[in-house]
Amino acid sequence: MATDIKLFDSKEENSWCPGCGNFGILNALKKSLSELDLLPHEVMIISGIGQAAKTPHFVNTNGFNGLHGRALPPALGAKIANKDLKVIVTSGDGDTYGEGGNHTLHNIRRNLDITHLVHNNQIYGLTKGQASPTTAEGQVTSMQFDGVRFEAFNPLSFAITIGASFVARCFSADQGHLSHIIKEGIKHKGYALIDILQPCVTFNKVNTYKWYKDRAYYLDDSYDPSNKMIAYEKSLEWGDDGIPLGILYKEEKPTFIDRIPHLKDTKPLIKRKWKPTDAEKFLEEFR
Repeated sequence: MATDIKLFDSKEENSWCPGCGNFGILNALKKSLSELDLLPHEVMIISGIGQAAKTPHFVNTNGFNGLHGRALPPALGAKIANKDLKVIVTSGDGDTYGEGGNHTLHNIRRNLDITHLVHNNQIYGLTKGQASPTTAEGQVTSMQFDGVRFEAFNPLSFAITIGASFVARCFSADQGHLSHIIKEGIKHKGYALIDILQPCVTFNKVNTYKWYKDRAYYLDDSYDPSNKMIAYEKSLEWGDDGIPLGILYKEEKPTFIDRIPHLKDTKPLIKRKWKPTDAEKFLEEFR
């Protein structure tokens, strides 16, 4: 039995451009929460700054909209405070792989139990179309008039290499497949990085819906996501060589909470009762 999807509808006016790929991600996210039979108070959506980072305003759950590149610190804090909360980070490629790259690296390493949806449009959409970390080398943008001079960042090979326990890629135009992968990411116990190809219809005239559709393909049932070397090889496929969609890599290993006994073996922090006198034993250590 699914939760009524209308419970996740927000009254906030949506400010995305008509045709933006973010709409597909928003709809798939709400569909996933509904089909997992979650209620709004059981979910927290956290973001940084950017067009993708407006998502918490458009979903009726707990939400936090923070600083550019700083979505993961409050996500970590929320999960520590309430380990039962379903924490979802939703931000763009610049916010995640650029400004927030250091936080992404270390929270993957910690295997924080969250789902991280990266709206990857290969451009900075909020700040009018300059190159992001995932913009292709040579691509001309509103600020790189002679074309981008550096190789694009590969988020999937990066995540697999540093030990992410769940790595997937989806396409925002296929809401059915995207919703399925988001559900798998939420159910996964550990850091689930889902890189979502999301066309920016205003500022990125290269990576369009057609460009992705002509190149993307789905990993079939014979694919083994537990084989790390094969997953790494798949992560290197891009462009005319094909773009694999699905769960590239998945493994089970202890999460951040699992490694801290006073968090793992007791009730969530928010449900514990505290008194000022509880601090006395710690104060004694300084005497």
